[in-house]
Amino acid sequence: MKKIAVISMGVKLDNEKGYSRFRYIADFLTEAGYQVDLITTTFQHWEKAQRDMDKIKKEDYKFNLKFIYEPGYKKNIDLRRIRSHSIAARNLTALLEKEGDYDLIYCEIPPNDVALSAAEYAKRRGIPFVPDVNDLWPEAMRMVLDIPVVSDILFYPLKRDAEKVYSLVSGIIGTSDEYRDRPVKNQKLDVPKKTVYVGNEIAEFDAGAEKYSPEIEKKEGEFWVSYAGTIGTSYDIRTMVLAGKELMNRDLGNIKIKILGGGPLKEELETLAREKDCRNVEFVGYAPYPKMAAYLTKSDLLVNSFVKKAPQSIVTKIGDYLAAGKPMINTCMSPEFREKVDHDGFGINILPEDVKILADAVEKLYHDEEGRERMGRRARQIAEEQFDRPQSYKKIIELIEELT
Repeated sequence: MKKIAVISMGVKLDNEKGYSRFRYIADFLTEAGYQVDLITTTFQHWEKAQRDMDKIKKEDYKFNLKFIYEPGYKKNIDLRRIRSHSIAARNLTALLEKEGDYDLIYCEIPPNDVALSAAEYAKRRGIPFVPDVNDLWPEAMRMVLDIPVVSDILFYPLKRDAEKVYSLVSGIIGTSDEYRDRPVKNQKLDVPKKTVYVGNEIAEFDAGAEKYSPEIEKKEGEFWVSYAGTIGTSYDIRTMVLAGKELMNRDLGNIKIKILGGGPLKEELETLAREKDCRNVEFVGYAPYPKMAAYLTKSDLLVNSFVKKAPQSIVTKIGDYLAAGKPMINTCMSPEFREKVDHDGFGINILPEDVKILADAVEKLYHDEEGRERMGRRARQIAEEQFDRPQSYKKIIELIEELT
C-alpha cells in the first residue's frame, strides 16, 4: 500500500470553520486505497486560535492526523504570520525527518516556506513532490501592501521560496489553469500538470439547501442579490453596498443585497451601509456551509465580487455559486475566469469598482427572467460536469498513479 503525506496549514477538520479541500483529498485518497497522513498545524487559521487537541483526539477520521506546532497570528497579513509559518516550516522538517516514510508528498502552496520544507525533504528522500497551487504569494500580498521598492524587498523571501518550490516539483495540481501553469513560468520543467477546481460535493450542497431553506424567510416580491465569502481587501463589497443605495434611488428597494461571511472590513462596510442609509443591504454574517447553500439557492443573482487588482483566478466559492443554479455577475478580472463566464454562459462579466455599472447589470437581469433562467440552468450543468469533487478529484489520483 502506497503511503502519502497530504500537507495543509489551513485544513478544516470536524466542527471547524474553513475550507475543506485538503480534508476531502485525504478522505478521497484513503478511499482509493492509499495510506494517508494528513499533516497540519496546531493553529486553526480561520478561527485564529490554537486547536483543542484533546477534543480532536476523540474525533474519528479515515486517515492519520499529525500536527506540527505553530504559534499563530491575529491578522492574515502580519509579520507575526510570517514568523508563525517559519516556525511551522522548521517543525514540519523535523516531523518529516523523524516520522516520514512516504512514497509521495502532496502539499498545499502557499505558505511558500512550509511547501519548501516539504519539497526539499522529498528531494532528499528521492520521492515525488506535488504542490497544490491554490493562491499566489507574494502576488496576493500586494493587494494590501504595494509600495515601490519597499514591497519588492519585503516580499523577496516569498518570491524566492516560491521559485525554489517550483524547481523541485514532480507534478503540479492547480485550482485554475493560471495557478497550474505558474510553476513553469520561470522554470524549465517537463512534468505532468492538471487543473482541479476547488469545487464542492454537490450532494452535500443540495442536502444543506433542502434542510435550511425553510428557516430562511424571503418576503413576497423580494429579489436577492447575494455574495458569500471573505469581506476583505481583494473583494469589492463596498461597490455592492453602494449599488444597493443606487437601486433604492431607482425605486428598486425590493432588490435586496445579501452579504454572507466575515472578514477584516466587515465592520467598516456595515458602518458605510448605515451612514448611506442602505436599508436594502443586509450583512448576514458567517453562515455554516449548509445554511450558506440555502441562502444561495434562495437568491436570484450571485456576485463574484473582486477589486480590479485582485490576483485571484477561480476561487473556492465558484463551485457553490454554480451549484445553486443562479446567474452570476462577475467582476473578477482573471482572463481565464472571464473567458469561462462568457464561454460557458452562466453569467455576465462587468468591470469592478463602478457602482453604476453594477447597479445597471443587476437592474438589467432583474427585468430579464428568461435570461436568468437560461444562465441558471447552465450554472448547474457546469457545476455537475466540472466542479463536483467525486468526479473532478479523480484527476489527482491519475497524477499520483503516474508518479508512483
